[in-house]
Amino acid sequence: MLMSARARLFDALWPPACPVSGVAVDRPGHISADIWLGLNFLDAPWCALCGLPFPYTAGAGVGRGMVCGPCIAKPPRFDTARAPIAYDDASRFFILGFKNGGRQDMLVQFSRWMARAAAEEIAEADLIIPVPLHWRRLISRRYNQSALLARALCRETGLPFDADILARRRATPSQAGRSVKARRRNMAAAFEIRSASQLAGKVVVLVDDVYTTGATVSACTRMLKLSGARRVHVVTLARVVRTRDPTM
Repeated sequence: MLMSARARLFDALWPPACPVSGVAVDRPGHISADIWLGLNFLDAPWCALCGLPFPYTAGAGVGRGMVCGPCIAKPPRFDTARAPIAYDDASRFFILGFKNGGRQDMLVQFSRWMARAAAEEIAEADLIIPVPLHWRRLISRRYNQSALLARALCRETGLPFDADILARRRATPSQAGRSVKARRRNMAAAFEIRSASQLAGKVVVLVDDVYTTGATVSACTRMLKLSGARRVHVVTLARVVRTRDPTM
């Protein structure tokens, strides 16, 4: 009751506002209706592997289990990848505010979106692991945004959290602006496993902030599976959605 009264007092003194538009909202971390309507939420029909949404429905009884062209040509190392929203002009502001600006007021909302998008995958998972930062970048940034998302998702789902199993052994340059092949080369041998015994036969949810080409999560998945993980499901807050038809 004391906590509830304190929250009401704080809301009266500092009314909660949408972190994007500044419009008053009902509780901290929520976004206003106009921002909500502008978000591109992702849902089926999508690629059964990478989660890339298809631009059309496949017909009754056909859409489930369909795989996009890129995944047919080069199957991903991970078992599935899911994200609740597209990374675009509507979502970029608050994602970058969280990733680079340290804004954590939407973490609870993010975790709920992620849990919904990956409900089937989370239902069979044993633990949640974040994509790690190199220690030098962690010191300069002061936090790991993937670990914050992973912890929030653990609180939302009740799954165990472990940030010590997977580590980044090499400080890699930024992936921004690199081609798919360059991103994969950049991630080569970037990660290591510190406790393989905890992975044997486990189904892992691997959490990152934004899925672009999959190079980072693929490098992590390779190490997790080499160390005994049975399945790896990638869950990110957002993903880049190409405008071209992925089945062409």
